[in-house]
Amino acid sequence: MHAARVIRTPYPPTAPHLSGMLDVGDGQSIAWEQSGNPDGKPVVFLHGGPGGGTTPDHRRFFDPQAYRVVLFDQRGCGRSTPHVADGADLSVNTTGHLIADIEKLRAHLEIERWQVFGGSWGSTLALAYAQAHPDRVTELVLRGIFLLRRSEIDWYYNGGASAIFPDRWEQFVAAVPESDRDSDLVEAYHRLLHDPDPDVATAAAVAWSTWEGSTSELVPRQEHVDRSAEERFALAFARIENHYFVNHGFLEENQLLDRIDSIAHIPAVIVQGRYDVVCPVTTAWALHRAWPSARLHIVDDAGHAAAEPGITDRLIEATDSFRGR
Repeated sequence: MHAARVIRTPYPPTAPHLSGMLDVGDGQSIAWEQSGNPDGKPVVFLHGGPGGGTTPDHRRFFDPQAYRVVLFDQRGCGRSTPHVADGADLSVNTTGHLIADIEKLRAHLEIERWQVFGGSWGSTLALAYAQAHPDRVTELVLRGIFLLRRSEIDWYYNGGASAIFPDRWEQFVAAVPESDRDSDLVEAYHRLLHDPDPDVATAAAVAWSTWEGSTSELVPRQEHVDRSAEERFALAFARIENHYFVNHGFLEENQLLDRIDSIAHIPAVIVQGRYDVVCPVTTAWALHRAWPSARLHIVDDAGHAAAEPGITDRLIEATDSFRGR
């Protein structure tokens, strides 16, 4: 018999010792914070969505004695301004803009190089940033891999995942007019999310966000589902996420895999839930096959969310392994 694995407790979410708003141009300012050890190893946390924002719990993956932890809210969401719920301009919210924002924040904080940590959409952005600026990245810690290929979008938003969550899929589809239910639902939701009637747009945003919130964990937590349904959060999350998906993430198909050689030398850990329905394990496997030097950990009792114990444990194990480099 194998001994049961001891799951470590996440680090306490120490309060930020610096925070501010950084003007990144285009009328946009991003909210950022720095916690942990001011003289420690720099790491930047890239949140999911796009449009999800950061929370204090995101500091808990890093040893506060060893790391200088930088969190920021990407354009249009969280505490960044203007917020999408207040009419932020999505035309200046692209992957290229976000990569430039990360570099502006790095320069603003006078950090030469840093570890990049990202999950779900954050893994997409982490890979894109690292491929654009490999000389600025010390290590990569990636979770719930999303390469933003059309097959991945169709799996989750055009019916594949409905085979596992038919009850929640029915609720997701119910927000779409019957005449559009056999079309591309990402496009159908795009129309709803930008409907001139705010009640229509809000209802669509809550349905879109709740679909993800209710399918992200192996055992869904009601508080996670409830947060997804908060109207202001849902409007930013759904509108920004859908904006990226109708524009193919502002990436070429297979771009992140095709350019993997540019970052093959960077130490990396990939953490993936076996039963991740949002970003199925086949995507993490494809990344690992293209990048065999990256360590892949498949967590057999987890879905998509970083807060699931097995996922959290592997992520802390990864950041602990890099803290002395």
